[in-house]
Amino acid sequence: MVHKDQILEALNKLIDPQFNKSVVELNLIRDVMVKEDAVSLSLLVVTEDEGYKEQAKAFIQQSLANIGVTQVHIRFRLMTDLERSRLDGTSQSSDTNPQKPVQPPIQQPILGQSSTVEFIAVASGKGGVGKSTVTVNLAVALARKGKKVGIIDADIYGFSIPDMMGIEEQPQLVENVIMPVEKFGVKVISMGFFVQDNAPVVWRGPMLGKMLRNFFNEVNWGDVEYILLDLPPGTGDVALDVHQLIPQSKEIIVTTPHATAAFVAARAGAMAIQTNHEILGIVENMSYYESKDGSVEHIFGRGGGAKLAEDLHSELLAQIPLGAPDNHISEKDYSPSVYKAESKAGQIYLEIADRMIAKLDK
Repeated sequence: MVHKDQILEALNKLIDPQFNKSVVELNLIRDVMVKEDAVSLSLLVVTEDEGYKEQAKAFIQQSLANIGVTQVHIRFRLMTDLERSRLDGTSQSSDTNPQKPVQPPIQQPILGQSSTVEFIAVASGKGGVGKSTVTVNLAVALARKGKKVGIIDADIYGFSIPDMMGIEEQPQLVENVIMPVEKFGVKVISMGFFVQDNAPVVWRGPMLGKMLRNFFNEVNWGDVEYILLDLPPGTGDVALDVHQLIPQSKEIIVTTPHATAAFVAARAGAMAIQTNHEILGIVENMSYYESKDGSVEHIFGRGGGAKLAEDLHSELLAQIPLGAPDNHISEKDYSPSVYKAESKAGQIYLEIADRMIAKLDK
């Protein structure tokens, strides 16, 4: 099996036409993933020049074939303004006008080899199973345990995290870097902050990927230990981007106890396994309804979470009852979806947080 260093060495002679330097020297080869004799990678480009893309694709495929790679998946990504400004600054560092200011870098980059951030992607096979509710409450539970936590609302079509957490303010721009909004001790960034009046997002896959990368590269997360990613349901473009962009991410799969929901959720789990993402466990949401008299009804069936955990060779982390937080809009930290720590569901989420900390802080 080839290694990343061999791949970069093989691609060193590919020259970017805008900067007239090697794409490897410019660090334009990103998200390299190797599985046996197959390689996937991203190539940053300055413009959507289809001619250059075709030439680059042919060069990459031939160069990697020469070192034994039989399958190559290439994703072209238009670089962000921040990435372009950094390259402009680098390219001008040796010319006759070194006085042009360069965009200041983010103080705490959360991607890269030096990062110590633990990423937890929360996934599901289908919508409507409470994946975002689990993301929000697990993040808050980790914060209640003293951890420094962030949420990336990667469900760009179906963003809901700001509303679920009762966030009304907007992110601030400080020195051209976005500062996430913080509530309940959790830092949050979401497409919902940049869309007016709940307008629909009508974008194709490449635009979604660009926005997702902006959440990583152009947001100053500061000192965070855990970042939870609320993935869109299923196995589409954004989920694939996350798997390529953060190969070290772990995953939690959310399902309901219904057999069909668990069957569909298995696809998200299979994607995690295929991309070498560790599955931390399964959360079965809406497991049962508990009446005030203490009687329990399994409204959506039973056994789906345990069966899914067995199929994915993982563990069932928790079974969360059907319900809604007992919050009132007059409360200081109002949220329609965050359970109070002392509630039954809140205690379950604290137990999940303890298990996550035990798994990840080894």
